[in-house]
Amino acid sequence: MMWNFFYIYTFLSYTKNLFIARLNDAVDLFVCTVGDYVRIRSHDPKTSAYVARVESLDVEHQMVRIQRYYFPEETKQGRKRFHGTKEVISSNHYDIQSIHAIQGKCVVRSLENYMTLKCVGVDDYFCRFEYDCVEKCLVNVSIAVYCDCQMPCNPDLFMVQCDGCECWFHPSCKGMKDKDAKRLTKFLCSKKCSDDDAK
Repeated sequence: MMWNFFYIYTFLSYTKNLFIARLNDAVDLFVCTVGDYVRIRSHDPKTSAYVARVESLDVEHQMVRIQRYYFPEETKQGRKRFHGTKEVISSNHYDIQSIHAIQGKCVVRSLENYMTLKCVGVDDYFCRFEYDCVEKCLVNVSIAVYCDCQMPCNPDLFMVQCDGCECWFHPSCKGMKDKDAKRLTKFLCSKKCSDDDAK
């Protein structure tokens, strides 16, 4: 009897990290723990799923507390040219959802780690901004800008580095096409860099 109780206790402890989620009208079992990133099904069938971070679990009531991540177009500022297609923005928006709203797990990386990926998967995202959903603004925004257009890095846009000043530029901002810039063996962004290189 004691052994049966032990096994039951061990099983219940383990299942605190297990969810049964309904996906495509089928029941799948997958592991989900505090700190994981997940995709949450929207209440509006016309709206796509959103990304969230699991903050706490309530297995008994099959509920989960999440921190929501916004897509740039969901913020008041909207999507800008420097936003990547897989960019999400962390927020101070916390919510309680049923575990059955979880569609699956995903990964949210820093921009630096995201840019080292050789192949970006459907479950890969990156985050570099924080959004205050009460004030409806980005907070603690301090980010490097590049090129003549003074735009933050967009990992989806090709950039070329000047061999003189070592700054980065969009080929289009220098009157070039990406395919032509990729063929260059040497790139100098300005006459000054060309003159300095000739010395």
